Amino acid sequence: MKRIKKFLTEVKTELKKVSWSTKDELISATTVVLISVFLLALFIGACDFILSRLISVLIK
Repeated sequence: MKRIKKFLTEVKTELKKVSWSTKDELISATTVVLISVFLLALFIGACDFILSRLISVLIK
């Protein structure tokens, strides 16, 4: 039981040392990630569509 208490105390101490992002930084970073994921999904979807059409033309 002492080990668990010591562990939780150390975790609490380490969490106090963490530098948390501000709300504006968090929103900005999240926006960049969401836009990047969306653009990458569009690119992969377009490549998939083009390659599947190309392969179907070559097979026929």
